[in-house]
Amino acid sequence: MIKDIKTGPLLIVISGPSGVGKDAVIARMKQRHYPFHYVVTATTRPKRPTEQDGIHYHFYNRTGFERLITANGLIEWAQVYGNYYGVPRSEVEKALKAGKDTVVKVDVQGAATIKKLVPEAVFIFIMPPAVDELKRRLSARNSESPTDFERRLAKVEEEVATLPMFDYVVVNHQDRLDEAIEKIAAIIAAEHARIHPRTIKL
Repeated sequence: MIKDIKTGPLLIVISGPSGVGKDAVIARMKQRHYPFHYVVTATTRPKRPTEQDGIHYHFYNRTGFERLITANGLIEWAQVYGNYYGVPRSEVEKALKAGKDTVVKVDVQGAATIKKLVPEAVFIFIMPPAVDELKRRLSARNSESPTDFERRLAKVEEEVATLPMFDYVVVNHQDRLDEAIEKIAAIIAAEHARIHPRTIKL
């Protein structure tokens, strides 16, 4: 008799260079009602005019963020471009215990930390179609100082070099966002069809 293969919830780590469209990918997945839990990242960076606390990020001052670090309240955290970013531990644990596939968005430095802690997570790298396209997107965003803009561009090559750490790569073309998120959904469906399922342990 053939038994059903039962897979547990997945931890899906979405990463890639700054400006590649990670936020847009997550927002579109939510709009299309993909049944995942989307972890809200904590940060000390200033809130942009279009952002809401608790929806786009959990915004902290440095003192509050450092209290989270001391209390081991973050799965991973890092300083990026002078600001703290981190993944709240309790939110991830609660979602996985509830049996929900859990999506975390981090930079490549954060992905490397999670890889050491949870190697059985699914790691997806969002790739720009070209560096010139990424430069145009960052410029259009107009949210960084000229110094930060140049610093982010300089780091792209270093971030792309981390590709071997990831399980999958998805190219996010301009005006083809649905194509990118459908590929991500297909990856998650394929992971649930594995003969040897991943077991997520935090």
